[in-house]
Amino acid sequence: MTSTTIPRQTQIWRDPRAIALLMAASLTTMANATISPALPGLERLFADDPNAAMLVRLLVPAPSLSVAIFAPFAGLVADRYGRRHMLLAGVILFVVAGCAGLFLPDLPTIFASRLVLGLAVALIMTAQTALIGDYFTGDSRSALSGLQISARNFGGLMFISLAGWSAALSPRLPFVIYGVAAAFLPLMWKTIKDTSRTSSNSSPKLDDRSLKPSSWALAFTLLVVLQALTNMIFFVIPTQLSFFFAAAGYSSPVMTGSALGILMLSGGSLALLYGRVQRAIGYGGIFALGYGVMALGFALLALAATPLAWFAAAAAVGAGYALVSPSFVTLALRLAPPRRRGAAGGILTASVFIGQFCSPLLSTPLIAAYGYEELFQVTSSLAAAMAVAAVLKACAMRLQAVKRGIRSVEWRHTAEQGPAPGQNCRE
Repeated sequence: MTSTTIPRQTQIWRDPRAIALLMAASLTTMANATISPALPGLERLFADDPNAAMLVRLLVPAPSLSVAIFAPFAGLVADRYGRRHMLLAGVILFVVAGCAGLFLPDLPTIFASRLVLGLAVALIMTAQTALIGDYFTGDSRSALSGLQISARNFGGLMFISLAGWSAALSPRLPFVIYGVAAAFLPLMWKTIKDTSRTSSNSSPKLDDRSLKPSSWALAFTLLVVLQALTNMIFFVIPTQLSFFFAAAGYSSPVMTGSALGILMLSGGSLALLYGRVQRAIGYGGIFALGYGVMALGFALLALAATPLAWFAAAAAVGAGYALVSPSFVTLALRLAPPRRRGAAGGILTASVFIGQFCSPLLSTPLIAAYGYEELFQVTSSLAAAMAVAAVLKACAMRLQAVKRGIRSVEWRHTAEQGPAPGQNCRE
């Protein structure tokens, strides 16, 4: 496939394709969380429905379930038929399914529209990830992967804030916000094109070094599992923080909204620096730093007892997550052959939402048995163990690089001086 390298990170902002892909990235956070402020109002609006309490609470995670199911299949379709039409179809479906809640007559049909919205997100995220790999390489790809995390955070902060204000007027009004995606379509239509396909026999470009099929599949599988685990840890914050605050005597939604706002601001701001940090300390260093900061944040939640410390903890968790998340995309695109980027993007997308979906299923029983402090301590310990593992992996890779350098120097010295008397040249 044809790749385009942009030598400086600042030039990404001049590329309309990058802007279109960042617009697509901003929609993913909107999908789930935008209607959160409207849930109490929707429960009152449909109070006649005997299943209202359950269905209203399922409206937020419903798209995640669809994404986890459909994203891998979307990846196969993207590899076979191209990314452009998938992205455009996903955005159109996003607008239709997202805004449907404004008119649908009851909760079951609104719930069904949320499942369709998840399908739209699967199409958008899968195509977007594959297009990042098609259009950009090297430092530009890393920079754009960081910027998409910023787009998700800042977009989520803006859309959730708008939803909070509109939900105060009507519980149906937040569904209108999904229509914002229609404004992104003209730029996407103009700039997003499918790249030329590379045959399986053509040699890969140097910047797209791919492993052998057996090797890249194993490494990619480990990467997918790690991303699911990372999202499972991170999603403890949005799913359990409001209940933790209520148990501590702070039941106001303003408290939770402020903490989540700080988390998004922290993550979005730090993700802007991802490209520079990754170049400075490498992937091993950035995983170690990111998981270490997340471990610190959860430890603060477990040990501290003041709102100020809890806000600092939310900022730490958001910053750590913003450091590690872009690396999954860049590493997956380096591992996967160009003709498999769609499938890789689909599986990677599914792993994000599988982790999110599993998070409350595992954390809620732990809270019931041991309490919030124990949950945060366990989560902190798990993140710290992942940070230590990243440090050990980075040290092992560094040691291997040093050994290779020593052998290279010895080989050059032997080649220049010739073998010692009686020494075999192969020794």
